[in-house]
Amino acid sequence: QTQLLGVLLAAASNFLISVSLNIQKCAHLRLVCQAEQKPYYTSKLWWCGITLLGLGEVGNFTAYGFAPVAVVAPLGCVSVIGSAFISVFFLKKTMRTADILGGALTITGIYLLVTFAPNAPQELTARQVQNYLVSWPFFIYSILEIITFCILLYFYKRKAVKHIVVLLMMVALLASLTVIAVKAVSSMITLSVKGKMQLTYSVFYIMIVLMATSCAFQIKFLNQAMHLYEATAVVPINFVFFTTSAIISGVIFYREFQSATLLSVFMFLFGCLLSFLGVIIIARNKKEEHLQIPFIDCGHIPGQKLTLKIQPDSHSPCYGTLNKEDDSVKMQS
Repeated sequence: QTQLLGVLLAAASNFLISVSLNIQKCAHLRLVCQAEQKPYYTSKLWWCGITLLGLGEVGNFTAYGFAPVAVVAPLGCVSVIGSAFISVFFLKKTMRTADILGGALTITGIYLLVTFAPNAPQELTARQVQNYLVSWPFFIYSILEIITFCILLYFYKRKAVKHIVVLLMMVALLASLTVIAVKAVSSMITLSVKGKMQLTYSVFYIMIVLMATSCAFQIKFLNQAMHLYEATAVVPINFVFFTTSAIISGVIFYREFQSATLLSVFMFLFGCLLSFLGVIIIARNKKEEHLQIPFIDCGHIPGQKLTLKIQPDSHSPCYGTLNKEDDSVKMQS
């Protein structure tokens, strides 16, 4: 019953996040269409979206205290399929066949991974977290993760390799630590609320520091990937990498599949595969929407009688340039 509560909370939270993102996008589009340009933070609609986003993230955080990591992490796909369908109403987008197919695969995958998820006890005490931190499986896992991260960071910093896989692999490695810390902190807070005080243990504050630090660096590399690549490429790859790393961390640190049968493990992984395929299909060939950039009308420049229009060069720091060889467009001093 506790695990079911966590599943429902995670699904509802991710759906709320998809609604909030569409509301924020709608607010930005409305502001662009207004004659008088105002900052986005003056929009009540935008603040409504931010509020829903905050509630969704709090709900996701709380869900880790009731359900295994291996269940909560894959349910992030709810925000992807929710955003695809909600955008039809908020942003007047066209429903594609790929959206319907991807949504069907994702929902089927969610059903399988929730049905065959590990039924591990969720009352995680501070002493259990301490024991997990000094266990040999986590020690070996940490060493391998640190070595892998250092190699990727070397190529990123020294060799200037900014491939999307390199960036999102670093995000995933950091995300595994974030998930471990979030699960521990959420569980200890939940137990404390129930009357079993866990906040007096030093491991609680160690996990808070680990959560904040790993999350900050995770956002840094994710923003770098979003800056260099289209969101349609970043979103599915990041979802696959994040979910895989979260499941592995749950298996190694919290030993969530310790008593699971081979059939349950196979069906759970099959459900994850279906959700991965669904998200990739939804994001594939989805065109990015760019706000229309206004052009310069030379006819409105004082001293000019030219009506040619110059489109800004997106690859240049300048807004636009005039052809110096054409006498008809020379600027008057």
